Amino acid sequence: MSNVYNVAVVVGSLRKASINRKIALALADLAPANLKLTIVEIGDLPLYNEDIDGDSPPAAYSTFRQQVSSSDAVLFVTPEYNRSVSAPMKNAIDVGSRPHGKSAWSGKPGAVISVSPGAIGGFGANHHLRQSMVFLNVPLMQQPEAYLGGAGSAFDEAGQLSESVKPFLQSFINAYGQWVEQHKKA
Repeated sequence: MSNVYNVAVVVGSLRKASINRKIALALADLAPANLKLTIVEIGDLPLYNEDIDGDSPPAAYSTFRQQVSSSDAVLFVTPEYNRSVSAPMKNAIDVGSRPHGKSAWSGKPGAVISVSPGAIGGFGANHHLRQSMVFLNVPLMQQPEAYLGGAGSAFDEAGQLSESVKPFLQSFINAYGQWVEQHKKA
């Protein structure tokens, strides 16, 4: 019998009708029994500033760090802005990595899925995010890579996940469930 692992899901788009958020929620619905996905909100994080991150950091920093620290794994769902991650995503990564030597990310098995209405599915954002995670000691799942292009058609008018996208997401989240299991037992 597998354990159930709590996964902190970081969604890099703050839009109310974000396709990335919809994909994150779809992945939560499709997740295997060993994963419990919970979105960790990043919209209220002040821009990272070491001057305000002293003995009493902003409450939003502390809450975010606690949510990530208490999770077993992390899943990043990112849009692509100018061939990189969004500013809120980068800010969340920076907030979670501080203070130096106490990164909330360290050692947590992770995965990245980039979601874009464009044809290349956020390839640049996906790889920029991977670079940061190497430095932050997050063992990222290498395969299957997950770039969801043309994401504007991933849902129908009723908000239901397209049957053409579902097998791709199911394969990704199943592989991630195995990845987390493997790394948490190691």
